[in-house]
Amino acid sequence: MTPDAPERSPRVLIADDQTLIRTGFRLILNARGIEVVGEAADGAEAIAAAGELKPDVVLMDIRMPDVDGLEATRRILARDPGVRVLMLTTFDLDRYVYTALSIGASGFLLKDVTPEHLAAAVRLVGTGDALLAPQITRRLVERYAAEAGRPPERPPADLAALTPREREVLLLLGRGMSNTELATELTLSEATVKSHVARIFAKLGLRDRAQAVVLAYESGLVRPGAR
Repeated sequence: MTPDAPERSPRVLIADDQTLIRTGFRLILNARGIEVVGEAADGAEAIAAAGELKPDVVLMDIRMPDVDGLEATRRILARDPGVRVLMLTTFDLDRYVYTALSIGASGFLLKDVTPEHLAAAVRLVGTGDALLAPQITRRLVERYAAEAGRPPERPPADLAALTPREREVLLLLGRGMSNTELATELTLSEATVKSHVARIFAKLGLRDRAQAVVLAYESGLVRPGAR
């Protein structure tokens, strides 16, 4: 791609057991120049369609009959880690959303999302970033991390690979800070913050900020209710 070439819009697969949801989202995205390459009415169809159509982004309903959105997400990401999955849910503090973020989903959308937000979200995750409202994600993880039964008494060995500054950045990521807020808090440039974040992701094998938030809680680096 040349420097002047326009950014390619992501190719999208919509998986939802409600026909009206699929149709509405398709019309919204198509009207904004985003190609919908396919639809699926359940998780099994989504797995098959993702393998055949190779979408960049999957809009995945969490609760579907037979194979649900969580299992479909696990199988899709196991086969192709480059796919980005956005979970569709009715409630922002849905325990299933927490599990989805843990297994690699790049964010979540409420089903009553505005057309503008839907298109912007798809484009954002299509670039490889994560979509999460920090305050909502923090509340979500705080509510369900302890119930998952996974937080160890001390951080896992992987965190030993981080420098003291990188651990500090991960801690603040876990508290829901954006790059701009991190730069202000640590008196660093945003470019330096982005470099720290990229190194953290590389060292810990994280896909995006969503997984960083979950890891920060599950490792015990951030404690529920801490500020």
